[in-house]
Amino acid sequence: MCYDFALVENEMKGDSPKTVRRSIALPSDLMEEVRSVAPPELRDNFNRLVTIALYDFAKRRKRANLEKAMAEMAQDPAMKKESAEISEEFLQSETDGL
Repeated sequence: MCYDFALVENEMKGDSPKTVRRSIALPSDLMEEVRSVAPPELRDNFNRLVTIALYDFAKRRKRANLEKAMAEMAQDPAMKKESAEISEEFLQSETDGL
């Protein structure tokens, strides 16, 4: 899990600490695997572990969506044209400070 424990703790405290309770069923082998790789401070607090895992999941999905959008923009002919025009405009001032 790629998480910053302090950052997630702050997000969990947020301005709106509304809690939603959900009941889920998980395979026992998954539970054992998760406990075996969880940081010591989370092994015995499944609720916190799941919360942190879901924050991490959301963060990675947002990043993946942004990367996909950026890749699509990089292929857009209008964006390529605009980028080339901006580069051309800045080319003249590139050595101003030298």
